[in-house]
Amino acid sequence: MIVECVINVSEGRNVAVLTSLDAAAGISLLDRHTDPDHHRSVLTLAGVAADVALSARRVAEVAVARLDLSEHFGAHPRLGVLDVVPFVPFLPDELPPTDVRLVTELRDDFARWLADDLGVPSFLYGSRPDGDVRTLPQVRRGAFAELDPDFGPDHPHRTAGATAVGARPVLVAYNVWVSSVEVAKAVASQVRGPVVRSLGLAVGSGAQVSCNLIEPVAVGPAQLYEDVARLAEIAGGSVLGAELVGLVPRAILRAIPESRWSELGLSEANTVEARLSQRCG
Repeated sequence: MIVECVINVSEGRNVAVLTSLDAAAGISLLDRHTDPDHHRSVLTLAGVAADVALSARRVAEVAVARLDLSEHFGAHPRLGVLDVVPFVPFLPDELPPTDVRLVTELRDDFARWLADDLGVPSFLYGSRPDGDVRTLPQVRRGAFAELDPDFGPDHPHRTAGATAVGARPVLVAYNVWVSSVEVAKAVASQVRGPVVRSLGLAVGSGAQVSCNLIEPVAVGPAQLYEDVARLAEIAGGSVLGAELVGLVPRAILRAIPESRWSELGLSEANTVEARLSQRCG
């Protein structure tokens, strides 16, 4: 088993900062997906636990030093410049494991370090030390108002805001472009559920149903795309395309007929396993 850390940073435009983030991630970096309209980048780190944990800290140091939340404007909601840092167990070429106990200590150590060394309040999500399970949407809705940080001050960092630090299974971040914002919002509310989190967003001059597929074995990109296409047509609109954000496990990709990969914005090159092989090669 290896560990993934999928860091969401509130920066999608400044090339110099993005280059610094890549350098900080070092050998652990498999992919960076950057969207200037979302004003957000998703860095996928993977490898042995100690290397990934160190790389995550180096990325955090750059993000907190170089970014200022008060100057940030983008389509995607955010808690802080280092917005979300989930630690994820991963088994190459197998279905995603659901037992996150092997990464909870990594999560807790990172969250504590972020607060103690950088002064950024951190909120834990996933299975928590008190036995409770908290979701990322709960953190976004309740941070500081209903929920106290697990580590750090009881107020946001002046420039860095706060960070949600998670221990979770693999998810697939997947966006479907539709014909209007009205259609996007109508569809997002209908596909949203226990295993799909979704937002209807205006993104640049277009519109998007932005999704996290929480259990991609149950609802993967193909089914989500089909559901969005059907509901968009009912709403008087249409689907214009789709994109993967970050990487997908090979087992999830290969459950979909290869003839559909191009239509769905998927490819073998964008699997975690392919990027790991490139690094080893």
